[in-house]
Amino acid sequence: MVDTKQEIERKYEATAEEAGPSGRPDLPGLPELTGAGPVATVVSRGVATLEATYYDTPGRRLLADGITLRHRTGGADEGWHLKLPVGQDTREELQAPLGAEVPAEMAALLRSRVRHDPLRPLAHLHTERDRKDLVDADGTVLAEVSVDRVTARRLAPEESEPVRWTEVEVELAEGRGHDQRLLDAVEGRLRDGGLHRAESPSKLAKALAETERAAVAVETGGGGPGKPAKPGKPAKSARQVEEAASAPRRPLGADDVVLDYVRRQIDAMVRLDPAVRRDLPDAVHRMRVATRRLRSAFRSYRKVLDRTVTDPIGDELKWLAGELGVERDREVLTERLEGRLAELPDDLRLGPVRNRLDHWSQGQRDGARAAVLGALDSERHLTLLDTLDALVADPPLRPAAAKPAAPVVVGAVLRDYERLATRMATALETPPGTDRDVAVHQARKAAKRVRYAAETARPALGRPAKKFARRMQSVQDVLGDHQDSVVVRGALRALATQAHGAGESDFTFGLLYGREEARAAARERELPGLWADVSRKKHRAALEA
Repeated sequence: MVDTKQEIERKYEATAEEAGPSGRPDLPGLPELTGAGPVATVVSRGVATLEATYYDTPGRRLLADGITLRHRTGGADEGWHLKLPVGQDTREELQAPLGAEVPAEMAALLRSRVRHDPLRPLAHLHTERDRKDLVDADGTVLAEVSVDRVTARRLAPEESEPVRWTEVEVELAEGRGHDQRLLDAVEGRLRDGGLHRAESPSKLAKALAETERAAVAVETGGGGPGKPAKPGKPAKSARQVEEAASAPRRPLGADDVVLDYVRRQIDAMVRLDPAVRRDLPDAVHRMRVATRRLRSAFRSYRKVLDRTVTDPIGDELKWLAGELGVERDREVLTERLEGRLAELPDDLRLGPVRNRLDHWSQGQRDGARAAVLGALDSERHLTLLDTLDALVADPPLRPAAAKPAAPVVVGAVLRDYERLATRMATALETPPGTDRDVAVHQARKAAKRVRYAAETARPALGRPAKKFARRMQSVQDVLGDHQDSVVVRGALRALATQAHGAGESDFTFGLLYGREEARAAARERELPGLWADVSRKKHRAALEA
């Protein structure tokens, strides 16, 4: 069983001037924190001894992504701890009971990072923790302040000599949200007491940095931590620094723009994997969007990246998006059906409509979740991630990649726009009915591709690309709402058939069907004017200005 909580904390350390004779920066003494914001009293909770072993892959994949996995004994929360970065000062902490092996649920959450690499002990930390609670006038615990005296050893690739340091952690109590004012008030007192924000984001990062620094110091004759190493290369003069800063830099190239966008989408896919597994809100949608943006970039910027390499990857991205789409389509359908049902007055809801809708949604959900998790756990998915890593490590660049970015990305956006214009003309000329529904859906996919191409181009084109993408978004929204109506009507037909077969009234489902039909027709009437507005020549000219 894995428990989850949000950890909001800041770490502090003494300045180098406070280093004691042991070479360890010792705290000058914890300053008085009573009166820092709403803090009325400081309550001592005693000293606990904590023993923690941190795990990572041989290549330190977890550390590179700001993730820590540890097995800790001692204290009230001993067990396995997995910490995932959320934002500034904030991490999601998952806890599981003690055991010899990494809990299966935690291992699954790390799969997109670890892949086939083994998890091995990386470092061991012994901590003497002096804990104090910051309490307000009502007796409510606001935060915990811990003075940690740490002794750390690196375990791999070889065991190191121990290093020691002292740091202070300030962690908000659960339920306090992100109380910025309290954290700032406490930080002010700590700074006045000679402390500053810790340079390392975690104890593990600090341990590795310190043990490696100590090893280098010994090798170069420095004598160990806390003692200066032999001088190395002389520092650059002010003139040298100025000359280096003013040296001409390579203009932004097409490869810079496209590869940066590609990397961001790959990062999003990997980062969102644990959120999808945990079924967090909107996680499936965002991961699916990342796969689509990536595939779209390969297709739009085929003059930058060799499509003989990217096309097969695009096929795999299409597969993954399809697996994610089962769950996403269910989410959209359920949300829309529930919204439409809520709009009806009670006297128009005939029969057990809500129960039937809930039963249908749950049945869809079970199959969709199984499909998503099966895809993420598959060798096919891990192979795709490895292939994407290899792509950015050694990108298959074409001649246009070395050209200045602006003309290359403008050309890509306008080519995609012409494709959209052709599909929009077809959609607007096709009579209402199934054929128009198909044509509108094809136009929607083309609008999305133009929007993604314009988003990719923003670093090179700036505000014009942002505005162009926003206009394409408005077209995509109308076309998407139309397509959602088409899909919802299919679901309503199925629900009405089920209700009728069970001897229930199908009136409400028929009523909702009619309303969806009217909404789609309204969107179709809206399209000509919207397209005339966003397709003005001046908007395209702004990209080339």
